[in-house]
Amino acid sequence: MKVLRFGRAAAVLSVAALALTACGSDNATGEADAGGAASEGATAVSGTLTGAGSSAQNAAMTAWQDGFSSANSGATVQYSPDGSGAGREAFLAQGAQFAGSDAFLDDEEYEASKEICGPDGAINIPVYVSPIAIAFNLDGVETLNLDAATIASIFRGEVTTWDAEAIASQNPDVELPSTPITVVHRSDDSGTTENFTEYLAAAAPDVWTDEADGAWPAAYVAENAQGTNGVVSTTTSTDGAITYADASAVGDLGQVAVKVGEEYVPFSPEAAALAVEAATPVEGRSDVDMSLELERDTTESGAYPVVLVSYHIVCSTYEDQETVDLVKAFESYVVSAEGQETAAGSAGNAPLSDTIRTDAEAAVESITVAS
Repeated sequence: MKVLRFGRAAAVLSVAALALTACGSDNATGEADAGGAASEGATAVSGTLTGAGSSAQNAAMTAWQDGFSSANSGATVQYSPDGSGAGREAFLAQGAQFAGSDAFLDDEEYEASKEICGPDGAINIPVYVSPIAIAFNLDGVETLNLDAATIASIFRGEVTTWDAEAIASQNPDVELPSTPITVVHRSDDSGTTENFTEYLAAAAPDVWTDEADGAWPAAYVAENAQGTNGVVSTTTSTDGAITYADASAVGDLGQVAVKVGEEYVPFSPEAAALAVEAATPVEGRSDVDMSLELERDTTESGAYPVVLVSYHIVCSTYEDQETVDLVKAFESYVVSAEGQETAAGSAGNAPLSDTIRTDAEAAVESITVAS
């Protein structure tokens, strides 16, 4: 029977979690606090843990690395923010001991993971939840209201100027210039791209006829850049540009409020939490896997459906006890109340709810040495 206890209430992300104090969790080497530091009579972990993947997670990852290392002076966590696709590839090629990914392993990748992780394959554990901002650079304009069909038309290159009727009709009080729109997308295989195109395909299927994918459709010629920082930098330096990126990274760029039902919803951790509330677990995975299917076309009031749930992908079994100890200690810290609070302070994401954290802790605890 699945350990997961997801349902509408279980999947909601606690926006009040920033006020929580850290709660203890077990370290593979003995009783430990949420930072992985050993309690009296136990030993902190040591060694080097290597990960790669999501650039959206990078700010949170830096906070996790610092917090974990401060509690485990002999341990180092290395992370290369090369993009979700690159991280999954590195993990499956045994070039990294865990991957950060803004999309869970697909069915083919999950089957491939059984070759390196044992018969139960890899485990997808939610660790970071954040809105994806649709951000733009338009002098004098800070916010715009847009529905899904208009957003899809812009990113397909069909709405080409900022004063186009499709935009102006939804923003009658905004003085819009005739500036050409420059679309900026990720050049790398990106979980953020996959989440964004999944939203477009679900919420505007008559306009965005392409399937969701981590690679931007080649048919839509536009500016491109590597990673989250790359698209934000290009948009910031290009008058009239628009992009999609983890909300923590967009800085002073203008932001789109997305039409959901009959209202326009700006991004926020609270709004992201409501969108994830309707998520359901993916079937056909191991009992402790926590992959989530999101309802991108939700009409729930106040929900912001352009959201990513970013995962740490770990093996269910590793070859040696040292690696098991390191993975369990680090991931226990990441999903703990303390770890989530630390990340939120740095990246502005929505911390995990108590229920998701409990399931994540059970998933981490299930990791063992290969027999």
